Amino acid sequence: MSSPTIASLSWGHMKVKGCSSSYKDCKVWPGGSRTWDWRETGTDHYPGVQPADLEEVLRKGVDLLVIGRGMSEALQVPPSTLDFVRQKGVQVKVLQTEKAVAEYNQLAGQGAKVGGVFHSTC
Repeated sequence: MSSPTIASLSWGHMKVKGCSSSYKDCKVWPGGSRTWDWRETGTDHYPGVQPADLEEVLRKGVDLLVIGRGMSEALQVPPSTLDFVRQKGVQVKVLQTEKAVAEYNQLAGQGAKVGGVFHSTC
């Protein structure tokens, strides 16, 4: 099963190829995607992305996870969260969201088992 590419990205709006929904923030993995609802885990810009935000994507069998911190990189990613991902044997890249989407799409296009979580505003 391949990872779907991000078809479009603009401030507050993301579209995943093959999905009829659009997202403000999204999670993607081989074979699927869904909205990334921060209210589910109590996530905020600070302290930032929590392990609970990533568990669902990691359970999908990804080898690499790309995290998009927002257009202005306001979303923090604590070292403890990165350690959590690495302890699962998964490589992780943290980038500004436009760069993160480009990296993710390149990897997905190459057939990599890549997942991502992307914040599309600040």
